[in-house]
Amino acid sequence: MDRQTASVVIIGAGQAGLSVAYYLQKLGLKPGTDLIIVDRGPKAGGAWQHRWESLRLGSAHKVHDLPGMRQLGISFDTADRTLPARDVVEEYYRTYEQFYDLRVQRPVTVGAVFDRGADLILQTSAGEISARAVVNATGTWGAPFVPYYPGAWSFTGRQVHTSSYVSAEEFRGKNVLVVGGGTSAIGFLLELEGVAAKTFWTSRRPIDYRDHGSLALEDAINAVGEQDAAARAGRALPSIVSGTGVALTRRIAAGIDRGLLIARPLFRSLTEDSVVWSDGSQDPIDAIIWATGFRPDIRHLSPLKLHEKSGGVVVSTGAAERDPRIFFAGYGPTASTVGANRAGRLLARQVFTALGDRYGSSPEPPAPVVPPIGDPLGTTANPTTDSVSILSRFFADD
Repeated sequence: MDRQTASVVIIGAGQAGLSVAYYLQKLGLKPGTDLIIVDRGPKAGGAWQHRWESLRLGSAHKVHDLPGMRQLGISFDTADRTLPARDVVEEYYRTYEQFYDLRVQRPVTVGAVFDRGADLILQTSAGEISARAVVNATGTWGAPFVPYYPGAWSFTGRQVHTSSYVSAEEFRGKNVLVVGGGTSAIGFLLELEGVAAKTFWTSRRPIDYRDHGSLALEDAINAVGEQDAAARAGRALPSIVSGTGVALTRRIAAGIDRGLLIARPLFRSLTEDSVVWSDGSQDPIDAIIWATGFRPDIRHLSPLKLHEKSGGVVVSTGAAERDPRIFFAGYGPTASTVGANRAGRLLARQVFTALGDRYGSSPEPPAPVVPPIGDPLGTTANPTTDSVSILSRFFADD
């Protein structure tokens, strides 16, 4: 394939990438020419397309509407919660991409990004792309994290990370150790109840339950602050749950009352077929589910040498301090759980400003492409509004 050329390339078509793409298009960048969006997934939906079948909307962190989604007459707030979340998100994102004619190229994997003077060169599975600026919106799903524990290599049972979990049925009749202190770990334990022979739960810190049914404003502010401080200092980013805690829903409270959701302190080590607790006692286990989170998936940016010795990338105003042509969406304070959409507009303006006179004159926003007649999701237009309230700032999408 011949080399493609664009003013901006967005890597990743999840919530953060699509949000930035929406606003860049409103600023006049034309998808497919001025703006190229690539995504490694085989279909729309970002990381949600890889989630397990039993996961439903509302059972994990909230899925926020994309900016401009109300114009399609759809919203995750009113979506069918009996369907797998991955199917709902895929359908809504696919319709969104079609409606705004975003022309996402997939499946395309970016192997590396190189500095070639005035341009950045992206080496991808579909050939090279030359760009003036890159928006990295790859999220974390492609970089699962499993910490080191003594004996982990000697354990002969099955080990599964959140990223490769399929269903509780795979563990029927088995003794399962779940490691992690977030909503995924809790969800696995609830699904395994009555399926696994026995479950054990361990976390490196006490579970921080918050007595409300969803992500609260104060918790979101705390999480954003922690992520922002780490990104500005170039430190490795803390987990989202460390700032938000776990919402104590009725389902979770009932699990605690049943004695199911009782986390034990971190274990000492693993043997071939057992977990050894801190007091020296042992329990036989057949499998381990590592619900231990993810790290930012930015390995393809390694040639640019953006990392600091403290383990992270310094990002203070949306762009990397070491190379202001590299912008980050869904990283640090713009992580999808706490604020990817609210940052989309600001980041798009920063990217557009950085292009300067290298991109034509100030354009008019293009008209959206109407989906084909018979679209099952409909195209009922609802006016969008801008709120100055702090609630809107953190939880609304446009």
